[in-house]
Amino acid sequence: MVAAPPLAGAPVVADLAVQTRPDFPLLAQTACLGQPLIYLDYAATSQKPRQVLEALQQYYSLDNANVHRGAHQLSARATDHFEAARGKVAAFIGAASAREIVFTRNASEAINLVARTWGDANLGEGDEVLLSVMEHHSNLVPWQLLAARTGCVLRHAGVTESGELDLEDLKAKISDRTKLVSLVHVSNTLGCLNPIEAVAELAHGAGALLLVDACQSLPHKPVDVAALGADFLVGSSHKLCGPTGMGFLWAHEALLEAMPPFLGGGEMIHDVYLDHSTWADLPHKFEAGTPAIGEAIGMGAALDYLQNLGMERIHAWEQQLTRRLFERLQAIDGVRILGPTPDQQPDRAALAAFSVDGLHANDIAALLDSAGICIRSGHHCTQPLHRHYGLASSARASLGFTTTPEEIDRFAEELEGTIGFLREHS
Repeated sequence: MVAAPPLAGAPVVADLAVQTRPDFPLLAQTACLGQPLIYLDYAATSQKPRQVLEALQQYYSLDNANVHRGAHQLSARATDHFEAARGKVAAFIGAASAREIVFTRNASEAINLVARTWGDANLGEGDEVLLSVMEHHSNLVPWQLLAARTGCVLRHAGVTESGELDLEDLKAKISDRTKLVSLVHVSNTLGCLNPIEAVAELAHGAGALLLVDACQSLPHKPVDVAALGADFLVGSSHKLCGPTGMGFLWAHEALLEAMPPFLGGGEMIHDVYLDHSTWADLPHKFEAGTPAIGEAIGMGAALDYLQNLGMERIHAWEQQLTRRLFERLQAIDGVRILGPTPDQQPDRAALAAFSVDGLHANDIAALLDSAGICIRSGHHCTQPLHRHYGLASSARASLGFTTTPEEIDRFAEELEGTIGFLREHS
């Protein structure tokens, strides 16, 4: 494959794809018809480097035991590695203490934990939760269930013509009835980076708390909870080059102390009597039962990997790739990209969700898959946002630091050919 020329005016950034691709065995395989496999679905899940696979193998081969409960050496080693992973999460997001990190199965569970504990305890009829129309279903449905339980009211800020958060609309909808603002940091469909620091100031000025869904920002740029001004933040391991089935909630320690437990059972207790129980110290109060030990250790290894690369380097490389992706897509007739362009928002995410006049996104994705190119098609768990744009679905190409400029070029060429073929035969 001929090396792609650099973009005009592009900054000189070390080619992270060249450096990192040898660490990702999946990316070396060929597709079903013998073409090189091109993976452009990082917004759905990341691929896993060998360092993460080795950490999982190490735990299950040599250290497999339950954590916290055993006095023997295997349990001690497993506990040390498990709790070390918690410390790595805290350091990765700038938390004040590892006590502020609650392990969950995923980010969806983390949001549900907040809704079921803090929400049930603090919200009642007439109180308001402010969301946006761009939210992932995981940041809509838990609040809908909360509203059904408590009578609280859900409100939704809109998006601008360019596909960014309408901050003026959000300002107009915040009031003294607002108790929580819950927003995505980076939209998995629009790719826009939301001004969380400004939203935090508005929320706190109204006496409300702020929850940030950081699933799409954490793998791609530095994130610091103190700088954001958040009160809650959720993340997911599988977006961070780590295993599936693992996520986390961060919150200020005082908030977590005041919240009741989420699930009952082993591990989250201090003492159990026949008619009542007392709770374990943070963060274990929220971690009932045997946790995903290997997955937590794997996530810790993934965070080590990302930290060693440097999140600023990852962000700079992906910015360069994003500009190339947009240049190539904007040159194809009939392609409509959702969200701001890199010129409108340079820090936007390395993804492009798009529709093509008269064609179904699933047909586009299926034909690209036959050429060895993996993209996403559907509503991306943002049905209300798609309805806002009058769409049932869209296609989405999302990049990671292992993506090469040549892969973007081949994707664009195959997409153009696919569109021509579908138009000719529709």
